[in-house]
Amino acid sequence: EGEFVSLLGASGCGKSTLLRIVAGLDDPSDGVVLLDGHQVRGPGRDRGMVFQQYTLYPWLTAQQNVEFALSAEPKAQRREIARNYLEVVGLTQFADNFPSQLSGGMQQRVAIARALALRPRIMLMDEPFGALDAQTRGLMQELLLSIWERDRLSVLFVTHDVEESLILSDRVCVLAARPGRVREIVEVQLPRPRVYEMQDTPEFIELKRHVHGLIHDEAVKATGLGAVLARSAES
Repeated sequence: EGEFVSLLGASGCGKSTLLRIVAGLDDPSDGVVLLDGHQVRGPGRDRGMVFQQYTLYPWLTAQQNVEFALSAEPKAQRREIARNYLEVVGLTQFADNFPSQLSGGMQQRVAIARALALRPRIMLMDEPFGALDAQTRGLMQELLLSIWERDRLSVLFVTHDVEESLILSDRVCVLAARPGRVREIVEVQLPRPRVYEMQDTPEFIELKRHVHGLIHDEAVKATGLGAVLARSAES
């Protein structure tokens, strides 16, 4: 409850598949997913999903895109709720703009507002900042942390970026390459609120080195390059 957990692993290990199963978008081949003791059967309003691509309707404004997720709410309340969450992500003045009139970072902020508007129990985020430039990505991480610290949502966050996982998370779940299994769960016991200067501390650097080592080992297994790399090292 209220925890920020990242799923990290080599390409193809099943991070996004696992997230889609939790979201109810894919069915598990075995086992079940429980949320508050109840089995997940298909998508639900208790889970908000944010994808890497912005998945906005191009013919709707930012305001209308957020309102679209609120079809179960009385019509009179949709506008107020949508406006409130656009304010949370700093886009009130762009409420009437269409996606084509917004930058990539702004479109993703609309997608986050839309997911938040559902007031979910858990936010599921699939590399939501992967398509952004480095500067915008850093700002989006800061925004997400501020929202998380304010609302204390439970977040399950898929990323391939070690630094991103450590700056955001309470725990990082490193997955083995194939078949997808939990390799190690790393506790990130860094003080909050997190600041970017923290990345220069010995504690952060040691965590980063450890997690990078795990990912590297799994990537070598996944690609089958172990023998080639060993020969190169010997030569």
